[in-house]
Amino acid sequence: MNDLSGQPVVAPTVIHRADYRPPQWLVPEIALDFALSLNATKVQATLKVAKNPAGTDTSLLRLNGDAIEPKSVTVDGQAHNDWHMDGADLVIELPGDTHDIGIETLIDPSANTQLSGLYASNGLLCTQCEAEGFRRITFFPDRPDVLSVYSVRMSGDKALFPVLLSNGNPTAAGDNGDGTHWAEWHDPWPKPSYLFALVAGELVANRDNFTTKSGRKVNLAIYVRPGDEERTTHAMRSLIASMKWDEDVYGREYDLDDFNIVAVSDFNAGAMENKGLNVFNTRYILADPETATDGDYDAIEGVVAHEYFHNWSGNRVTCRDWFQLSLKEGFTVLRDQQFSADRGSAPVKRIEDVRILRAVQFPEDSGPLAHPIRPDSYQEISNFYTATVYNKGAEVIRMMTVLAGLERFLKGTTLYFDRHDGEAATCEDFVKAIEDGAGLDLKQFRNWYEQAGTPRVSVVMTLDAANPTLEGEAATLGGRGVTLTLKQTTAPTPGQPDKKPFVIPLRIALFDRETGKHHGEELIVLTEPEQSFTFGGFTSLPVLSINRGFSAPVEIVAPVTTEDLVFLARHDDDPFARYEAMQQLIVRHLVGAVAGTLEKREESQAAIGAAMGAILDDTALDDLMRGELLILPGEAYLAEQLTRADPTRIFAEREGLKRWLGETLKDKWLALHDRVSAVPYSLAAEARGARKCKTQALVYLGAADPAEAARRAKAQYDAATNMTDRQGALMVLCSLECPEREAALADFHSRFAGNMLVIDKWFSLQAGSLNPKATEHVKALAEHPDFTMTNPNRVRALWMAFAANAQAFHREGGEGYRLIADLILKLDPINGNVAARFVPYLGRWKKVEEGRAALMRAELERIAAEPTLSRDVREQVSKSLEA
Repeated sequence: MNDLSGQPVVAPTVIHRADYRPPQWLVPEIALDFALSLNATKVQATLKVAKNPAGTDTSLLRLNGDAIEPKSVTVDGQAHNDWHMDGADLVIELPGDTHDIGIETLIDPSANTQLSGLYASNGLLCTQCEAEGFRRITFFPDRPDVLSVYSVRMSGDKALFPVLLSNGNPTAAGDNGDGTHWAEWHDPWPKPSYLFALVAGELVANRDNFTTKSGRKVNLAIYVRPGDEERTTHAMRSLIASMKWDEDVYGREYDLDDFNIVAVSDFNAGAMENKGLNVFNTRYILADPETATDGDYDAIEGVVAHEYFHNWSGNRVTCRDWFQLSLKEGFTVLRDQQFSADRGSAPVKRIEDVRILRAVQFPEDSGPLAHPIRPDSYQEISNFYTATVYNKGAEVIRMMTVLAGLERFLKGTTLYFDRHDGEAATCEDFVKAIEDGAGLDLKQFRNWYEQAGTPRVSVVMTLDAANPTLEGEAATLGGRGVTLTLKQTTAPTPGQPDKKPFVIPLRIALFDRETGKHHGEELIVLTEPEQSFTFGGFTSLPVLSINRGFSAPVEIVAPVTTEDLVFLARHDDDPFARYEAMQQLIVRHLVGAVAGTLEKREESQAAIGAAMGAILDDTALDDLMRGELLILPGEAYLAEQLTRADPTRIFAEREGLKRWLGETLKDKWLALHDRVSAVPYSLAAEARGARKCKTQALVYLGAADPAEAARRAKAQYDAATNMTDRQGALMVLCSLECPEREAALADFHSRFAGNMLVIDKWFSLQAGSLNPKATEHVKALAEHPDFTMTNPNRVRALWMAFAANAQAFHREGGEGYRLIADLILKLDPINGNVAARFVPYLGRWKKVEEGRAALMRAELERIAAEPTLSRDVREQVSKSLEA
């Protein structure tokens, strides 16, 4: 078989979950000795290996490698020649059951642009080993079910590497007297190789401490570049808060004497939970009001908590294999969501989480890369660090809390930690622990782990005849019964044409139209393809509020009229349901307008205007929630409601509605902007809500009255005392054609020159703007001296903002598709992990109208013709073309 260029294609290796076998050899202990250098780091590894009684008896020890070569191999202290290379792996013939294996490797960290393994970042040395980066450092059975106790020694130039850090606790340090020094670290807790970490370089620390509930004093440090230490205060507070919360809520106590965080500017992901030494992307550590938005503050708090919570849900109990990734990630996302909800506004946090799920995961679930939260196979594990594994994984576990109640759910998690502490566990182990601890039957619930796709629940509501035969509590209410008939369907996904029914817990309330009240919230659990539920006490058909709190990650198709949605948007006592009613009111209008099925546009617009006007006038509503209710549904979510979407039509209709609302409610937007502009800066909820509303008011004014919006935005920009106000104003200006735009952009770049994170915002604001010249701006920015292809943050700042910008990316003629395909081909040899993240933007071609779909597919075929693609990109492209 040849590819499109005529080159022979090597069939990719597919790893199947069903093929799992226990490791043949274990490594109870490993000692690592690093002679550090930016260009030539020498690694001496000593592995104590032992045959696994649960494995297959073999004399061959296979140690994984990637882009490294053994300089020497010893067995039990003696030179050993009975070894060979099998591809990238080192295979050693061993006659006995236990041995000490010595291996020396030499690494060039400065040449490691993949940022996996040991690499250099602006003079620092640091590691990233999840998922399979450790094999780029030394040869090892690099799989998560091989747990080892690590001892690490590092030595290097004292001027270049004054700080030497690794996992666990420091045990010794010294000076060699020749300009070099050394440090030793020991981690007493067995861990998989993906949790190994090392950082060396010129760093300064913000230090604090935390005393655990059992009285252990833990030394805390956040290491950053000199000059950045003042911007770590919020991260340190977040760390201390998360340590206390995990003790109070989950009963989990920290287990080492030291907990260290290091922030680096070159990082493929957001952060990494390495045992005792978390490595973070700087964007999730550094913050002050001048350089970080309210969203940045929230993200830092959430990510710091997430990585700390991994100490138990991921480290003390880790994954048996990478198919179990959601075991640690889905569970830990739920934990960080719960933490953030407790720390701030729980309703707003829930809305934010669902908005992300719908914008990213729902499209993933209906596209060519759809997969269950526990996948069945993969070619490259990096491609499964997805919204499905993380965000949907969290929603699936959240449903267990809905079914069990939080108290019983926590009993289940305690049982899980007690049973599997120090083990490499499976998703099944987690479900079984919740089942046993909470007293639930989760047999059918396991379908959520086995099946991809977003279930759709259709609802029919009928008012029954007078005096029906009712049972239980419904009978005591008298009146007539209301029957809800629910039907669940899930569309076919790749490799799964037929779906078993899911367990779907739905919180509902039935509102009396006259009184505006309901009898109380009910939990109904849909387990069959079709099922009916009857409720008593009604004289007329009530207003249905369903999936309250987003109790299940499903799509609801319910018989709710426009009048009902307006009613719920004004009166529903569940904050999420109120938000949902407003969203559905707008979605119904926009989808109908795009599809050409909207019959009464003026009446539909008027209903939306009335509901939004009521939100603006509601003095009982706090501004944090008001700001959420004012945000229009995203274009990606709107596209999901259509079989094949015209992205430019969606954009035009959405902008048209925004303009109409801006014009119709102009006086209210002006009054809102004036009111919230008077609220002084602080991180209190009142002030944060005011800033959110301030930006939304400018957004609507920008659509309705560009000149007034430009004047106000420039005034807001000039008067800003914080990044939230400054960025909000600049975002609006970027979308306009006005003199204020260029002046503000020039000032922003000059004001923050040299601050990488803030200049990332400068790139993103322009690439994601509604300006009709956005594509030309992006092409110019790609040639800007501040742009680089080697820093993932900078690449994402420019090109992901562009790819998510529908009116630019989907511009007629396919130029946006060509730009992203060119980027993937150029970026892949530098960093395949980051390059692969751009493929799904093209991979959604089947959801787009046919003309653009052909152009998108052609670019995927052009990428596929490149014979040297990384596994990351090759898998994403091939699956996208197969769909």
